[in-house]
Amino acid sequence: MGKSKRNTARLILSGFAYTLFERLRSHLKKTPFERVSASNLRLKHIKVGAVIIRNPRRIRALMSDGYPYKDELTDLVRRLVSG
Repeated sequence: MGKSKRNTARLILSGFAYTLFERLRSHLKKTPFERVSASNLRLKHIKVGAVIIRNPRRIRALMSDGYPYKDELTDLVRRLVSG
């Protein structure tokens, strides 16, 4: 892949990431994470070690009991799924 195509791909991925974070931010209103920065949002909610289990009816994420933001992330996922 040429340098120009790599830069285009990076630009597209950056745009997608920005849109994803803005969408997440809209669902964080009236939560303790309403004013969190994008880097902290990534560290606290996106970079989570979890086991993902898929079956035809649902997707489950099993998180460690030691994860400090487990309840907040569960609430965020419910907000995203419901609308």
